[in-house]
Amino acid sequence: MTTTTRISRADIEAKANQIVSAIDQTRESAKNTAVLAGVVIAVLLVISFIMGRRRGREKKTLVEVYRV
Repeated sequence: MTTTTRISRADIEAKANQIVSAIDQTRESAKNTAVLAGVVIAVLLVISFIMGRRRGREKKTLVEVYRV
C-alpha cells in the first residue's frame, strides 16, 4: 500500500517561512552574544591596562649616574 500525498506551493512556502524565522532568531541570539563578548573583552583590556600601568609606576627603577 502506497499513499501519495501532494505537496502544494503553500506547504513549501510555510516551511520556508519557518526556516527563515528560525534563522532570524539564531542570528539575533548570536548578535547579542557577540556584543556581550565584545563588551567583556573591552572591560578586561581596560582593567589590565590600568593594573599594568599602576604596577609599572610602583616598580620603576631610577638610576642616577654622576660623572666625577
